[in-house]
Order: sequence, then structure tokens, then C-alpha cells
Amino acid sequence: MAVVVAVVLAVALIFFVIDRTQTADAIRRNYPVIGRFRHLFTELGEFFRQYFFAMDREELPFNRAQRDWVNRASEGMGNTVAFGSTRNLSIPGTPLFVNAAFPPLDDQFAKTAPLRIGPGAKQPYDAPSIFNISGMSFGALSRPAVQALSRGAAKAGIWMNTGEGGLSPFHLEGGCDVVFQIGTAKYGVRDETGALSDERLGAVAAHENVRMFEVKLAQGAKPGKGGILPGAKVSAEIAAIRGIPEGHDSISPNRHLEVDDWGDLLDLIGHIRDVTGKPVGIKTVVGAIEPLDALFSEVTERGAESAPDFITIDGGEGGTGASPMPLMDLVGMPIREALPLVADLRARHGLRDRIRLIASGKLVNPGDIAWALAAGADFVTSARGFMFSLGCIQAMKCNRNTCPTGITTHDARLQKGLVVEDKFEKVARYAKGVIKEVEMIAHSVGVAEPRLIERKHVRLVQNDGRSCQMDELYPHYSDPTIS
Repeated sequence: MAVVVAVVLAVALIFFVIDRTQTADAIRRNYPVIGRFRHLFTELGEFFRQYFFAMDREELPFNRAQRDWVNRASEGMGNTVAFGSTRNLSIPGTPLFVNAAFPPLDDQFAKTAPLRIGPGAKQPYDAPSIFNISGMSFGALSRPAVQALSRGAAKAGIWMNTGEGGLSPFHLEGGCDVVFQIGTAKYGVRDETGALSDERLGAVAAHENVRMFEVKLAQGAKPGKGGILPGAKVSAEIAAIRGIPEGHDSISPNRHLEVDDWGDLLDLIGHIRDVTGKPVGIKTVVGAIEPLDALFSEVTERGAESAPDFITIDGGEGGTGASPMPLMDLVGMPIREALPLVADLRARHGLRDRIRLIASGKLVNPGDIAWALAAGADFVTSARGFMFSLGCIQAMKCNRNTCPTGITTHDARLQKGLVVEDKFEKVARYAKGVIKEVEMIAHSVGVAEPRLIERKHVRLVQNDGRSCQMDELYPHYSDPTIS
């Protein structure tokens, strides 16, 4: 016992000397040894709040109720709850679905039919699912995470977006439909100078499973800044796929260097569509509606054939592996405001049947997806929802290569916790669970399938606590003749 006490005192003395003589931390300098506990408690505070102090609906960015729903769905467990809802229905913006007096009977339900994207492309895509996997790069995600998503997407019959990190063998091995994202650095389709390579673009398009191409202008977590992959995560394998040096920070330009205006963008879209023969769309964040009005006007002037085949609208609340806090917190319109505005703009320009709208940004539960379809989306994609289905615990360590669940780390020891054979089943069950319950909401409001949900089926809570029908706030959604 005396030896243990002596060792403890010796260690405390060493820390005392270190703390008193260091100059970087004033707390440790003024309060040697005990000042270290401040840092320990700060680190542990996030953990304790998540598990012991935050109520089910309080935590951000996703609360326990949202995560628990995903977990139960991915486990194939029943999603019924008892006693009463814990949701605060008086918060402004809360959607309330309008139940029908006489909903359809079981034999009156309809299966959601595939929806065609890119009718003018040589190889248009008949997308089978309303709910799909949003862009997450190999590099930002680990190998087993991408493998599980690919196999799960194939089993659920949904598409998987590669993110801007290029096409890896792990995206393809599951056999799912793939949307290849072209970021501002052109990873995977760039030449030695970093410019777009038609040869490499054609090589990617040659894969039958690659169904569409998405030109990324911006994402919700960091509008105006390119992707960030810390050098510690740029392995030789990732460097080869992206076409960049190993071990160096992978930072994309904040925009496509060859695109200075909407005309340039439409030229780029047309070029990629000509080279690949497949539908091409864009991903962006809405800061104001006027720029997109200018895009639609340019399309109208050139002709509908020049239009992007789809537009993915990412909300300012979207997530990422690494982003500066001011951009994460302060830039970009939330999806709840942006999506109805863009849908109305598309209708006013008569492009509703030409350009498909894809909604993204913190949409993980069935109510989120049903709201987005009512607001005007043709499809919904989710990234973090599928991360939760893989076992993400919201540890907020995506940028540190220390993810405890193996999802966003390239540490082989931590990756062992993510067993692909188990997790891909959970991915598939989550996707199917979301679609099933969106269908249930559709039937409850009186329509046969989800894409028939309209704004008249949703009420939004206002500041005074009363609700207002959504089509009163956005009345021009379905009328393409309004100017």
C-alpha cells in the first residue's frame, strides 16, 4: 500500500512541476494537477449529456428519439410506442399531417412506381425508390462502412451516392445503383493537372451500376468551401482512387474553377451527359432564391434539353466529417424553407416534369421524408440516417480518425467493430422501414402512395401555436402557368 501511495505522490509531483512550468494553459499553471480535471470533465461532458441529462427530444444535432427510431428500424424491431408522444407539438414549423376521414383500404394501396430521371439521356435512369443514400466519400467513411452501405442498398433496392471522393471497388461490390458525385476537385475523374478527364469520366460511366452523375456545387455543412479530408485519413489506397498525394490534406477548391456562371454550368452538365450518356444533375445549397431563378431562366432560354436532369437541394443543417464552425452553423437556408421555394420556382418555369428534385439535409425519420415529398421533392436522400443504421453513436469524432464505431476511421483496430455481414442487413432494414412508414403516413392522409402526398395534407405550426395548411403558405406549387 505504501508503495502505491508513493507512486501516486511521485506522479502528482511530476504533473505539478510540468503544469507549473508550462505556459500554454493558464488554468493548469495556476492550479497544477487539479486544473487537468477541467479538460477531462469538458471531454466527458458530451458523453454524460447524451446518456444521462438530455431529454429524448432535446439533444442536437439529432436527439435520442430520432436515433432510437433508426436503431429500432435497423434491428427490425417494432416501432410502436406506448402511452403518448414526447414530441412538443407547439414548436413553430412542426409538420402535422392531415388524416383523412375515409383512408384507402388495404386493397386500394398502390406501389410507388419507378420515376424516370434524365429522359433525354442516352441511358435514362428509372429510379425505383423514394428514399436513398446521400453522398459520403470513401475516405470520410471507412472501407467496411462503404461495403455495408453498398450491400445494404442493393438489398433494399435504393441508390448510393459516392460523395466527392471517387468511385472505389467497395461502392461497386454490393451491386447497388450508384450515383457518382463530381466534386470541385474532380476526384476520380481528374487528369494530372486536376482538370476533368473525359477518358476517366468515360471509364467511370462504363460501369453499368453507375446510373447518374451529380456535379457538386455546395453542401449544407460548408457552403462556399470544398471538401476537407485530413491527411491522416489519406491512405495509399484513398490517394490512388482520388488521384492525389498520400498523407496530405485533401482540400477541394471552393467551386469548380471552369464554372463562372450558370451558362458555364449548363455547358459542363451537357458535356458530362454527352461523354457518359447518363443523367447529370447538380447538388447545391440555397442561400437566396434569385440565383436559382437565374438558372431556370437560362434553361428556359436555351431549351429544356439543356437543363440539369435533377437538382439535389441540401439544407444548411446538413452534416459532414469536417467543416469550419461558422459555415456549419451560419451559412445556408434550412431545407424546410428552401425546398418549397425551389419546388415553386421549378413549377413557375414549367420544368416540373423535366428536372427532378432531391431533398437532403437532416431528413432521417418517416415524417421528414413524407414532409419533403409534400413540399415538392421527388426523392429524399440521407447520410446520417444511414450512419445511424451502421451503428453511429453521434460521438462527433468524424474528423479525428478515432470513430469508436469504425464508421469514419481508418484505424484497423476500430474498424473491427463494424462487421459488414451484420451491418448491411441493418442498412437494408432501415431503408425499408422508412419507406414502409412513409407509405403508412400516405395512407393515413388518404392517398394510395407517398408521391401523392400534397401540401394540403400537411399543416405547419405557427408562432402563435396554431397550425396553418401548407398549401396556404405555398399555394403555387402545382401550377406551372403562374409567372
